[in-house]
Formats: sequence, structure tokens, C-alpha cells
Amino acid sequence: MTNSMLRFALQDTSVTRAVTANLMTGVLLTTLAQSLEKRHRKCHFDLLTEIHEAEYSNVKRPIDPKTKKLLEPAHRFEVNVEGDSISQAKFDLFVKYQTKVHKEDVSKWQQKDFKRFLCSGIKRSPADAKSPERKLGSWHQCYRLDGKLIAVAVLDLMPSGVSSVYIFYDPDYEQWEFGKLSAMREIALALEGLYQYYYMGYYIHSCQKMRYKAAFRPQCILDPESYTWDPLDGELTKKLDQRAYVSLSHDRKLAAEGLPESESQSQSKSTEAEPADAEINDEEMSLFDLHMPGVLTLDEVKRLDLDHTLLLVRGSFVHMNDLVGWERMPIDNPQSVKGIVAELAAALGPEVFENCAVVLFD
Repeated sequence: MTNSMLRFALQDTSVTRAVTANLMTGVLLTTLAQSLEKRHRKCHFDLLTEIHEAEYSNVKRPIDPKTKKLLEPAHRFEVNVEGDSISQAKFDLFVKYQTKVHKEDVSKWQQKDFKRFLCSGIKRSPADAKSPERKLGSWHQCYRLDGKLIAVAVLDLMPSGVSSVYIFYDPDYEQWEFGKLSAMREIALALEGLYQYYYMGYYIHSCQKMRYKAAFRPQCILDPESYTWDPLDGELTKKLDQRAYVSLSHDRKLAAEGLPESESQSQSKSTEAEPADAEINDEEMSLFDLHMPGVLTLDEVKRLDLDHTLLLVRGSFVHMNDLVGWERMPIDNPQSVKGIVAELAAALGPEVFENCAVVLFD
């Protein structure tokens, strides 16, 4: 072998070693990066990363060792936000949920009822769900598995926050715990859309189906009397365990007056429902007969100007006292128009009610 050939062979060997070393270094760095990523994710929970990881477009696809091609996921899980329009698929899913989960009779719901309940909310903007503009109004967050609609979360998107209105799902997928899953996705939606707050909707402490909401912290609950927000922590939780009705502002008022909180407890006890086996006709019972804490009394409602409450009829506003027979309608009869309006005023309170319009007729 000549000197030139020897030099070429040595150079070729050096290049091979260098390339091999670089490849090994690359593999080591990749392995190290993956190890660091796993360690970081184990110690730091990133909601946005975790919540989107299972979506079809984000699922990691390993390489098939035989074909050297990317393997497709076994299932296609997708979530998208769309307008709160009605569809046959949504209606069928809703009826299945109401009859299986809430044990309601299938005849209770017609499409027009479903539309009025969950598909005719606040006017949306922008009109196109795919628009990059910030969404406002009523929307549906739809969950689909392999193209099949399996859950719908009804949301009101407001300038200050994301409000959870209702969720219905296919009972066949109940093990997915859609209450928790939808809450996390809605928190992610609030973060990504730069909404300031996330409202989880109603919370009934004694209802086991709602207890999952209390697991999200930090969280506050609206005081039913002062309309201020109190942390859902030790003090409030303890009182909710002991009493059916709790208003911390009411308790503080009693304490300031030197009165025991037992008065608040007796107020709650006086409003307890009849025994479970008692026959109660909800349609005939007036809200005012319940003496529910936080709701205006009949005397308080009588002091409001119900006569000039706005009524929306075929796109035009009229006053309640424009209705024939309004003056003769009993205010404490829940079947009369005046009784319905009075109960609405009692539940909403004077500040909200005076800025409302009533829709009674389609």
C-alpha cells in the first residue's frame, strides 16, 4: 500500500469514527432530552399540554419497525367549539342522557324544548366558529370519538369569563368522568382565550354528582344574600356539611349583632321540604310558600313595579299591564302570568329583574 493510499484509508476511518460519534452523541442527546422531559412532566403539571395530548392531531405516532411508516392511533378523539345550533345528533344524545342518567320519561322532551333549553342562548360573535377572533355568546364544545358525538358542553363565553351552563354525554362513556374532563378543558379554554374567570355553574353541596366541583382550587362561591364571593375552603365547607343553607354574610351580620348562628340554622330548618313520601304538586305550589332563604318574600315583590315589566311579544316590547286581565291576576298563583313574573322577580332580585325582559310566548 502506498503512502497516499494509507493516508486516504486513515482519513476515511477517521471520518467514519467522527460520523459514528456524532450519531451516538445525537442519540444520547435525544435520549437525555426525553428523559428530562419525562422528569419535568412528572414534577410539573402543564394543563394545556396534558389536555390536548389525547386529541387526534396531537397523538404521538410511533414508527412501525416493519413498514418504517408512522402508525395511526387506534381511535380518533376530537374536541371542537361550535355554535349552539340544534342538530339531530345533539338531540338524540341529550334524550339518551336525560332518560338514562336523570331517569326522565322520554316523552318529556321534544326538539323545540331542547332548542329552547340549550340551543338558543346568547347571540354569538364572531359568527364563524373558526375565526381567530375572541368568542363571545353561547357555544357548544363537542366531543367526538371516531366521528360519533359522545358529549356536549354548553358554554356562555363572556368578556370576563367562561361560564359552564350544562353538559350532557353518552352514558356508555360514563367512566370518562365528563364532569371533571369538561371542567379541565373549559379551564384550558379560559386560559387560551385570555378570559379572566371560569364559572363552574351551580353547586349543591349535598348533591354527590356535583361534589367533583369542590375539588378544583382555588375556588369561590357566590353568597346568596350579599352577592360577594367567599372561598370554598374550611369554614364554608364545614358549615355546608352542617346546614342546608349557608350565607357567610348573614352569619357575620348575626355575629356583629351578638346573635348566635343557630338562628340561621333554624331559618334553614324551617324551610326543609316535606317528607320524601309526601305528595307535592310542584305546579300548584308557589315559590313564596317555601320561604326559601335568599329569595324575596311576597311582600317584598309586591313593592316592585311588576306592571311595567317588559314582555317580548313577536319582536316587540310591551308592558305587563298591557295584558288583558293583568290587574285581576293573583300574584301568589304560580299558574297565572303575574304569579310567574312575581316568582321570577323573587328569584332574580330587584337589581337584576329591573334590567330584564320576559319571554312567555313563542
